[in-house]
Amino acid sequence: MLEVKRIVTGNLKENCYLIYQHEVALIVDPGDDFDKIKAEIDRLKVKPKAILLTHTHSDHIGALEETRETYQIPVYVSPEEQAWLGDAELNLSAFSGLPFTTRPAEFEFEMKEYDLDGFNFTVVPTPGHSPGGVSFIFDGFVISGDALFNGSIGRTDLYQGDLNTLLSGVREHLFSLPDEFRVYPGHLGDTTIGYEKRFNPFFQ
Repeated sequence: MLEVKRIVTGNLKENCYLIYQHEVALIVDPGDDFDKIKAEIDRLKVKPKAILLTHTHSDHIGALEETRETYQIPVYVSPEEQAWLGDAELNLSAFSGLPFTTRPAEFEFEMKEYDLDGFNFTVVPTPGHSPGGVSFIFDGFVISGDALFNGSIGRTDLYQGDLNTLLSGVREHLFSLPDEFRVYPGHLGDTTIGYEKRFNPFFQ
């Protein structure tokens, strides 16, 4: 059975996730505070196998290089945002006063089902907060990045953001999931699909 561990990182309180089973793990969005991420990996005694990015805004990739180098694992990203990793303005770090870039991701996502080292999940497009935003659907839960939050949605006033695109993607690809599916967002606490369908003010 898959387990999910949330690690809150950085000034913007971004959620990095460890998804793990049988002493192996996937890392989602290593945003900052690599020492916190490493400490949790050590505590759980798991071996990371890959890094999955929901999108490439700086608060989600700040610890990417250190994580990749430490564990010598590949990075997966949407093709729409591959170039953003190497551009401090596109990844928004240029506006934080501490601009940075990373090397390209080793793999670009296709919108399909994956089996990585025994982890089965489906990548679906949920753009609108950023053009290459994706979500990862596992058995019983979804990692929604900055598309869907507990009681809210991601900002759409950033570069290439679009409110209607975001709402449409969430309705099509996330609200079609069972109500009991747990949602692990890029910020704030977790929620469920059913709760968001009923109470999220952006969808009423």
